[in-house]
Amino acid sequence: MLITDPKLLESLRQLEVERRPGVRLASWTSLGIGGSTDLLVVRERRHLPELLRQLRKHGVRHRLLGGGTNLLVADGELPWVALRLAKVEPTVRIEGNCAWLDAAEELGRAITTCAKANLGGMEGLVGVPGTVGGALRMNAGAYGSEIGKLARDIVVYRGVCNRIETLSSTSVRFEYRRATFSPCDILLGARLELVERPYREIIDRIHVCNFNRRTSQPLAERSAGCIFKNPAGTAAGKLIDDLGLKGLRIGGAMVSDRHANFFINRGRATCSDMHRLIDHVRERVWTAFQIELEAEIVMWVN
Repeated sequence: MLITDPKLLESLRQLEVERRPGVRLASWTSLGIGGSTDLLVVRERRHLPELLRQLRKHGVRHRLLGGGTNLLVADGELPWVALRLAKVEPTVRIEGNCAWLDAAEELGRAITTCAKANLGGMEGLVGVPGTVGGALRMNAGAYGSEIGKLARDIVVYRGVCNRIETLSSTSVRFEYRRATFSPCDILLGARLELVERPYREIIDRIHVCNFNRRTSQPLAERSAGCIFKNPAGTAAGKLIDDLGLKGLRIGGAMVSDRHANFFINRGRATCSDMHRLIDHVRERVWTAFQIELEAEIVMWVN
């Protein structure tokens, strides 16, 4: 969607929003898939309520684009604009054994910054791509770490009431790969309570986790991480592997031959290619095991 209304364009200027017209989101996603739309970079978060009010007033739909690492975006011209938060410096602020993290900061960079202050507990997450905000919304977890268990306060733009609030973590349910934020909420930052550990010990744990990732995941390929959540009592990758589906290809989309729950863009994969591959694998698993695989990847396909 290209914004052409002169009144809305003037409002964006007054609200200090940087408009980048006709951006291809394929360049902003780890899968390398996605159509084109205006990208609105929000420089001043205090203007978010008015910005969202103006977009609604002019009938402009929006989606929030974070790190783009767990995302499948439709092809062609998109019927909504993408919002992106500019980072607020400092992106990490240490207070005792707690750290305030900016939602737009890369998760791995935030973790290593905390490590330099001898604060750990997130070592397993350091290889999870994307931003702090995306990790909170999806309750990112790996190697025994889950970000939701560490959160104490979360700063959120609440779409329902059109204002910015600070929520206690007790008012949010963090579950397996999801949290109970509204789809219209925009996460702005969070206070995490961390574990005091020597820097060297934290780094050693990070190295172990990173080694495990390098030997089991297709890190050099264009992917969005795990496609499906793990069903109770088993792993999605094992089910797919047991069916001999590694290497299965539809168009430019392929099931990784290294990790069966990673689907990769092996060339010029389209959203349709990836979507068809996801549906095909889900149907094969259901037919063989009567297990319904639930997508972990976020799909912006309409």
